[in-house]
Amino acid sequence: MSVEKPLWTPSAERVAAAPLTAFTAAAEKRAGRRLPTYAELHGWSVADRSAFWDLVWDFCGVIGEKGERLLVDGDRMPGARFFPDARLNFAANLLRGRGPGEAIVFRGEDKVERRLTWDDLASLVSRLQQLLVSLGVGKGDRVAAMMPNMPEAVAAMLATASIGAVWSSCSPDFGEQGVLDRFGQIEPKVFIAPDGYWYAGKRIEVAGKIAVVADKLASAGKVLVVDYLGTSKEVAAGIAKAEALEAALAPFAVRPVAFEPLPFDHPLYILFSSGTTGIPKCIVHSAGGALLQHLKEHRLHSGLKAGDRFFYFTTCGWMMWNWLVSGLASEATLLLYDGSPFHPDGNALFDFAQAEKMTYFGTSAKFIDSVRKAGLRPIDSHDLSSVRTISSTGSPLSPEDFQFVYDGIKRDIHLASISGGTDIMGCFVLGVPTEPVWVGEIQGAGLAMAVDVWDDKGQPVRGEKGELVCTKAFPTMPVGFWNDADGAKYHAAYFDRFENIWCHGDFAEWTPHGGMIIHGRSDATLNPGGVRIGTAEIYNQVEQLPEILEALCIGQDWEGDVRVVLFVRLAAGILLDEDLEKRIRAKIRTGASPRHVPARIVAIADIPRTKSGKITELAVRDVVHGRAVKNKEALANPEALDLYRDIGALRN
Repeated sequence: MSVEKPLWTPSAERVAAAPLTAFTAAAEKRAGRRLPTYAELHGWSVADRSAFWDLVWDFCGVIGEKGERLLVDGDRMPGARFFPDARLNFAANLLRGRGPGEAIVFRGEDKVERRLTWDDLASLVSRLQQLLVSLGVGKGDRVAAMMPNMPEAVAAMLATASIGAVWSSCSPDFGEQGVLDRFGQIEPKVFIAPDGYWYAGKRIEVAGKIAVVADKLASAGKVLVVDYLGTSKEVAAGIAKAEALEAALAPFAVRPVAFEPLPFDHPLYILFSSGTTGIPKCIVHSAGGALLQHLKEHRLHSGLKAGDRFFYFTTCGWMMWNWLVSGLASEATLLLYDGSPFHPDGNALFDFAQAEKMTYFGTSAKFIDSVRKAGLRPIDSHDLSSVRTISSTGSPLSPEDFQFVYDGIKRDIHLASISGGTDIMGCFVLGVPTEPVWVGEIQGAGLAMAVDVWDDKGQPVRGEKGELVCTKAFPTMPVGFWNDADGAKYHAAYFDRFENIWCHGDFAEWTPHGGMIIHGRSDATLNPGGVRIGTAEIYNQVEQLPEILEALCIGQDWEGDVRVVLFVRLAAGILLDEDLEKRIRAKIRTGASPRHVPARIVAIADIPRTKSGKITELAVRDVVHGRAVKNKEALANPEALDLYRDIGALRN
């Protein structure tokens, strides 16, 4: 989508103050030529990835030994190695802050508030590190946590990384089988869990869940129960192998944290695919890759500076948590929120932003859409003068919600729609703080990311939709998948479509401004009459109607072809009558195309979502076609799938 005038253009003062501007000047010295536009800077970063990542290391002050070689086998995917001689420690780079300044501010809805200085955080990491070592955790061992987004999760991750062990986490709202489907594959030595958590004002106890997981997770010799509800000792007392964290830490006095120097590609994290089509894939990410990619995305694309107040609404089961905590490496204060973003009302996150003078407000497209549809206008009710950037991810942000951010939240704001994924623990396309924001568009490709859009024949396309690909290696390509010794699963996930090319599985389109529109997942792409249609194109039209709260679209196999079926969740008191159906079809026909108009429209009471809030088109498609959904544990509301079985309107 293109309009004549951008929604927002950064002021000269903003451009001058952006770290990206200082970086560009340094890049010009390295390149030996002027790089007057972002497009030219990006072109240099892709053409000379060695020089680019070398400069990122220096510009961001990475702590560690860089080594002689910068990139080996750079033309191989997989197989490229960045900084193969380097030695560094991820935790050392995140714990660079010192003193009484705040490292973490935590809110657990309206129930709990805590503040940790940099010294408090280092002290907690020190004691946790000693505890893990005493439990026999060493290089390459796994520590798994089913945790709320609270300070102990961050500190335990840092302690794990400091000794070269591997961290993996999920949120405590996962069911028992969902936890075991993930952690059972990676066999952790230690399992960390809370005594419970708060959600929507309700006290949620998880002692029974911990007991079941602890019993079946044979590899975990120790279960540590973190205090959140005030019952950790009682919970731990009832579970074999368990101990309250506070009691387990008691023998250990604070001392300087020891940091193990490790190779650049040493495993740091195991993240999991959503698991809606089978047992989740265990994606192994490297310490060096995570550090450099996140520093680039934070400092250059997000404008993050020391002392900034950095927030992303996330759980420990979504890669945005891993992305958020890396903000410590820029000496930013992490603002952590756990619980419902709508408790006690829709202003909870804006209240947090105002109270803590938030500078970076990260959230999901769904949250922004919900705020708009709730009729809230933070621009009128809150002082958001400190907020420089609002970031959105999780699903494509609709043009209406782009407009709403400027009309209803803040006018002088850098709106950064970003897109990447768990697979790369970062972004392919994201914000560029020195460039204009155009309605409906992600601003551009990430530096040193050779992003393109290809057709089915492997040819680049402009002005039309195709597969999002990356044609050159980058540091956050996974080390591999767990239990995939020959790399076959890893290769099949990304490289089967186009040899030696990363095929991400997104349906995308370049814009005339050099930006990108993501039209949804390509494996959920609709193909009526052989024409490829992105589901986001339909949602962008339908969800403009005030009667429609949200929608989900699938392709149903029908009479040798595919027909488009649209499910709509309606506002209270609204019925899907003939008039509303006509208006829905007219809206789609005029706003998208006649090809996008659904053959069937069905009112539905609920729409299934993953734990990270993404709608699950593929799971619904399976139910409609009578196929089993392989891993309901990945869903936040699996009961919603039952609503899609045996719908009469889909039998004719």
